[in-house]
Amino acid sequence: MYAIIETGGKQYKVQEGDVLFIEKLDAQEGDQVTFDKVVAVSTDSDFVAGTPLVAGATVTAKVEKHGKGRKIIVFKYKAKKNYRRKQGHRQPYTRVVIEKIHV
Repeated sequence: MYAIIETGGKQYKVQEGDVLFIEKLDAQEGDQVTFDKVVAVSTDSDFVAGTPLVAGATVTAKVEKHGKGRKIIVFKYKAKKNYRRKQGHRQPYTRVVIEKIHV
């Protein structure tokens, strides 16, 4: 059984027990979060696609930790104009474990 959920402007295919790194959520570590934007659900016998969401379907997960991703370098450059700007960025994330898919 799997579901496709939407969070943080992205879609993820999840199963029970999966570990996801998603956009940062406003939840404490150890909290339960519920994703109600379920785009599709597949069970052993059938597949249900939402229009645009599956009515009544939710996915519950547990927040494991918050953190920051690897640093990326943003370098702006214009040739022959002595214009150079270097900036780093670390994207915050939330690590969650999928516990249950409710159809």
